[in-house]
Amino acid sequence: MKWTGARYTDKPTVEVRTWIDAPPERVWALVSDVGLMPDLSDELQSVEWLDGATGAVLGGRFLGRSRHEALGEWATTSYVIEYEPGRVFAWAVEDPEDPSAVWRFRLHAGDGGTELSEWVQMGPGRSGLSVAIARMPEKEEKIVFVRLREFERNMTATLERIKRLAEAG
Repeated sequence: MKWTGARYTDKPTVEVRTWIDAPPERVWALVSDVGLMPDLSDELQSVEWLDGATGAVLGGRFLGRSRHEALGEWATTSYVIEYEPGRVFAWAVEDPEDPSAVWRFRLHAGDGGTELSEWVQMGPGRSGLSVAIARMPEKEEKIVFVRLREFERNMTATLERIKRLAEAG
């Protein structure tokens, strides 16, 4: 990832992609199972559907608990904002109108396999990063850049884990 000089209010994004030698249906079963995500992530500790939901649906809500060495522990409620089975699964963290982050998995079938991408947008709503920026406003661009690099590294690892599971069948 190259230095962007982005500020939090710029709603900076990062995206990673991988090719998976497995059909989209198998990949979809993994990416749409939020209960599996803590096993694939170093930061996300647990996830549970809310309101009696048992799986992803448009408008569904889930509670995620996370832990980060520098940011501590926290819980957030996420809202499914895009849900096209086999193609797109996205959620907004906290307030869907002013999210602290938006996450998206996108699948593209072709050549006997699936291209999988994971994308995240920071902000514009307040997050734990907002607290760090408020403490050190002169370092905002560096704080944002470091967090984007962390996201990129963690997302790359998550996609590799999904790839291994999907290709194992």
